[in-house]
Amino acid sequence: MTDISRAGFLKKMGVYTAGLATSSMLPYSKNVCAAPESEQRQNFIFIFCDDLGWADLPCHGHKSVTAHGGWIVRDELKMPNVDRMASEGTIFTQFYVASAVCSPSRTGIMTGLFPSRLGIHDYLATQELNKERGMPDFVDPKIPTVTSILKQSGYATAHFGKWHLGSGSEAPQPEQYGIDRYKNCLDGPGKRPGSTEMIADRTISFIDSHRYTPFYINVWLYDPHSPLHPTDEQLEPYAYLSPKYGDQKGALQIWYSVLTNIDRHVGRILDKLDDLGLSENTYVIFSSDNGPESGLMSFTSHYGGASSTNTGPFRGIKRSLYEGGIREPFIVRCPGNTPAGHVDSKTVIGGVDYLPTICSLAGAELPSDLHPDGENMATALAGNQRNKTKPLMWENRFPVYGHVIHKSPMLAIRDGDWKLLMNPDNTRIELYDIPNDPTELSNVAEKYPELVLRLSHTLLEWQKTLPEGPLHKDAGSNYYPWPGENN
Repeated sequence: MTDISRAGFLKKMGVYTAGLATSSMLPYSKNVCAAPESEQRQNFIFIFCDDLGWADLPCHGHKSVTAHGGWIVRDELKMPNVDRMASEGTIFTQFYVASAVCSPSRTGIMTGLFPSRLGIHDYLATQELNKERGMPDFVDPKIPTVTSILKQSGYATAHFGKWHLGSGSEAPQPEQYGIDRYKNCLDGPGKRPGSTEMIADRTISFIDSHRYTPFYINVWLYDPHSPLHPTDEQLEPYAYLSPKYGDQKGALQIWYSVLTNIDRHVGRILDKLDDLGLSENTYVIFSSDNGPESGLMSFTSHYGGASSTNTGPFRGIKRSLYEGGIREPFIVRCPGNTPAGHVDSKTVIGGVDYLPTICSLAGAELPSDLHPDGENMATALAGNQRNKTKPLMWENRFPVYGHVIHKSPMLAIRDGDWKLLMNPDNTRIELYDIPNDPTELSNVAEKYPELVLRLSHTLLEWQKTLPEGPLHKDAGSNYYPWPGENN
């Protein structure tokens, strides 16, 4: 099945595909290959969850566990449609978003740039709070985005769901980012449980009305971001997971209900593509913006124990630069173009690689003045493992909440198999061989001083180029107030 899919891809994309590996080494302004005019152009649907953990998917190892005493620790999570995406497409196990927080992560996807370069380090909020944190109020609409580039290339573009790239009366409207049709589908907390259904409804309607033209759709879900209040109907399949004592809802019951509801609407989108005969011409991508929220937060306490532990083998949660905060699911399904049932555990892909990769597959030329931090990874989507030519880098100027084991240093770089974390003052220097130590528990910095020197130099030089701004006093700290200390 895999060989057939690769062959189908090569046949469909023609000689242009053979040049992808070479073109990805060229300057970013030319890192594009034009699709043959005789072929129908590819469509793209990007399903982006909010605060979903790497191990929140059955296809990522989320399996039922029964304790030796007989009680359920975690049960079978029903997500047959995401499982279907995995069986009909490819799982990339080493996908990294551009930040461990919402707005900067989404900025990296849309622009292909490290969000720290744009001064976006945390979620975009009110003007007062943005100013306090030294951040702009929105992503500059003059910066090319994946939607604006594809729109200029003839695509119909849409964005349904969460935005979080700017807010307030002075913030640019989505149209200024090359988006033809937009709806945030959130009309107050009371309608939140139905937001995923509304987003899917609008997505399906857009597919229906643009079936004969190339289209690109952001399907950016609010779920499973807190707070979560699934309906009785959504809770019903997991009623047996309610607490044995008291009248409260169970953490697993709430969490699983929301994830299964997401899955149901993913299935509706896939079914629509199948019904219209568009599946083999549409890349459907499933991912999340960052790792799960800490279960300590008051707005997650009713389900946090079910979510914040779902980072699989990784330490780190939302806001952390350890793997659990920035390593996310990335499933790509396009029958005939992506190998079916394939797992790529070698290729490292970053959120900043999204724009140049999608534009390449669409045959859309990048603006000459755009120099993405990402690179074209289209050959990997076709089933050919490849190595990145440029490192991924992160900066976090704010604290990480929760257990101290999740509290990472401020800076991180992933280059090849190696990941270095450190603070700008050269404290907390940590080096990990990620393929062999994905848990980041064996710091080998002392064993490889030359490697530490090279990576730290690259990281610190990069940080010097970033816009200046305030640093939270607890950024990069894993301090714990031991008894007897003057706290």
